[in-house]
Amino acid sequence: MRPSTRDGAAASNQRMVAPTIAAAASAVLFGSGAPACKALLGAIDPRWLAGLLYLGSAAALGAALLARGRKAWGSTGLRRGDLRWLAGAIVVGGVIAPLLALWGLSRTTAASASLLLALEAPLTALWARWLFGEHLGARTIQGLALITLAAAATAAPAGGGAVDAWGCLAVTLACACWALDNNMTREVAHADATTIAAIKGLVGGLLNASLAAVTAPAPAAPLALGAALVGALAYGASLVLYIVALRGLGAARASAYFAAAPLVGALVGVAVLGEPATTRLLFAGLLVLGGVQRLAWEPHYHRHRHAAFEHFHPHVHDAHHHHAHRGGEGVEPHAHQHPHEPLEHEHAHAPDLHHRHGHE
Repeated sequence: MRPSTRDGAAASNQRMVAPTIAAAASAVLFGSGAPACKALLGAIDPRWLAGLLYLGSAAALGAALLARGRKAWGSTGLRRGDLRWLAGAIVVGGVIAPLLALWGLSRTTAASASLLLALEAPLTALWARWLFGEHLGARTIQGLALITLAAAATAAPAGGGAVDAWGCLAVTLACACWALDNNMTREVAHADATTIAAIKGLVGGLLNASLAAVTAPAPAAPLALGAALVGALAYGASLVLYIVALRGLGAARASAYFAAAPLVGALVGVAVLGEPATTRLLFAGLLVLGGVQRLAWEPHYHRHRHAAFEHFHPHVHDAHHHHAHRGGEGVEPHAHQHPHEPLEHEHAHAPDLHHRHGHE
């Protein structure tokens, strides 16, 4: 008997509204960035562009942190054990992936590269399954298959030679790196999202810009400013929103909604840059759309147990947060270190911060 099925499912769905909206907004911002980068690549070396994108992200997010005041720096929620995950995410997602993606983008169209970026979703889900045992249901597997087919259709040789094999391979490898980055970031998603994104942007930007400074001529100031602005939105704001989605949905499901980003990029590439709207791109876009629909959160309901633990993250007092306060925590939602007592119950849930358990 399940006396709280309706209430539990409703509460779970309500908790996932904000992270779902965050994932969709993140996808729109990041998807729009690919055509913008394509337009800049004609005048800026890919190495400089990678550095400027992340430095622009770091500058905008750093300003946001300063505007929040000194208290924000003392309540990041980062622990010593988080540093290895954050460092790994910076290397694979903030240094290697953008270099691969921008080099690949320079060899193919923005629309083709954007749709090929859809591979990030299935690769993120596979990493989430292999590394952390996230549950993948039938709908999720169907969605992954559709998106993979879309990427294959995008990368297939074209009679007009619009798609370059090496460019497609570079974008695919970038997707694999970003997918691993997503799962590493999942492990620090409990901390302040703006702080995490700012650190990733600053370190990744400095490393890429330093590499570019000794290997390529610097771009003109107006172009550099334009690249930094694209980075602030398509990388900085997008990453903050994506971390919020990771916190509430888990890596596999957050990437499912983020899979809409390639559709946005392809549409902008065709509408703004005047790239050809080929039958193959239309077919791949429909496959991605179908994959996103299947990947959207599927009901996951079973009896599960929460072990006793402590952590830090923004929260409200719901079924998973019954704890006392010492004062000064502020109005809800608020963030502070708080304990969780052992709990066993049954309700619909996603693999969020409180539901990272194994499945038989």
